[in-house]
Amino acid sequence: MPAKTSGVAKGSGQAKGPGSTKSAGGAKGSGASKNAGAPKGDKAAKDSGRSDGDGPDSSVGGTSADGAQNATGTSTSAKRRRRRGGRGRGGSGGGSGGVVTAITDDMPVDLDEKTLSKRRGKARKGRPVGRYLMAVHVQPTATQIAVLEGKALIEHYVSRPADEINLIHGNIYVGKVQNVLPGMEAAFVDIGTPKNAVLYRGDTRYDPEDIEEKGSTPRIEEILRSKQMILCQVTKNPIGAKGARLTQEISLPGRFVVLVPNSSTYGISKRLPDNERKRLRQILDKAKPKGHGLIVRTAAEGISAEELERDVQRLAKTWDEIEARANQVIKSGQASLLYRDPDMSIRVIREEFNQDYRQVVIDDESVYEQVRDYVRSISPALVERVVRYDPKEHGGLPVFETFHVHEQLHKALDRKVWLPSGGSLIIERTEALTVIDVNTGKNVGSS
Repeated sequence: MPAKTSGVAKGSGQAKGPGSTKSAGGAKGSGASKNAGAPKGDKAAKDSGRSDGDGPDSSVGGTSADGAQNATGTSTSAKRRRRRGGRGRGGSGGGSGGVVTAITDDMPVDLDEKTLSKRRGKARKGRPVGRYLMAVHVQPTATQIAVLEGKALIEHYVSRPADEINLIHGNIYVGKVQNVLPGMEAAFVDIGTPKNAVLYRGDTRYDPEDIEEKGSTPRIEEILRSKQMILCQVTKNPIGAKGARLTQEISLPGRFVVLVPNSSTYGISKRLPDNERKRLRQILDKAKPKGHGLIVRTAAEGISAEELERDVQRLAKTWDEIEARANQVIKSGQASLLYRDPDMSIRVIREEFNQDYRQVVIDDESVYEQVRDYVRSISPALVERVVRYDPKEHGGLPVFETFHVHEQLHKALDRKVWLPSGGSLIIERTEALTVIDVNTGKNVGSS
């Protein structure tokens, strides 16, 4: 399933039809659906998990590493109005066991009733009021998530078991350099996937002391050598015959901050007002772990110092586990997967869920418990909005039928998209690009 929908296409210049779907973490594609897992990206965090399209405050000091997460593209207007933070990732890849997963708190932060009441948002007759609803439909072959604004489908995420091989965006690996190509300024790296991944010169990290000509920009053959073991993160999923793209600028996204290990990056989202950035900067000065960089996301607006510090501590602990496992794996000389994010349902909740949502409706008991526990740990004020869907209470209808998701999906995924003017779009997705043919139809204009 390709890319994302919402009325206007993203990614390769593609215009999309009504509706929208994502597919777990992948590239955007033909007119409708986006593979869900691709998290959306903080401008500060490019291709590596830093997200929400915010970008760090340059006045804070330091620079962000690598740009914006590749699989996310720009947000649609509907998402801009809603999103507080963003970015998710693909499933697992190759490698051996012992994979580190994201850490969540067992106990929520203890907030006072005034703060909880404020964060619960508006209510009418005792029921939450919000523009958005999230429906989660779980099947053995796939997990789907639909985001609706009113009754209109605006986002659709899909995750399948096979995605663990192809949708690996954001995964962290110990890779083994297979060959270095000076002419391409790139190296091919074995990360345990069917196709070797590519690492370009601009995405490498190195110690200036290791370079013979001091002060000069080193070439890739001076940085990497064949059979060298390196720590790397996937920034772009493999497509067709092309392998994944890598970076050595690792980043770990949390709910409120992005941790940039072994970096001086230090930033706060530019979307936040000046007085809020000043408050968060004071908290950040105390919470910043030694030797690591931090980027504060838009979702951090209004949070307490304790919440921010706990998010930082979770990420720092996760990184310590990744680093410890990496040291063991490097000695073995074998490529291996070190880290992957939680299931798609948790990733989407982390990036999307806030008080603008009136409900998250889930039709699977296990996923319901996981999501509810996660929301309780990061946003206890919103935990009551996570609801278990029982078909018996809705005439036996599946959750997607109750909210008319399937009929909107069929329309969104059509190859042909009709326009209000009488014209139409024909959308064809290829490996190189997405082609859009515009037909005027009945709309011949006026002389």
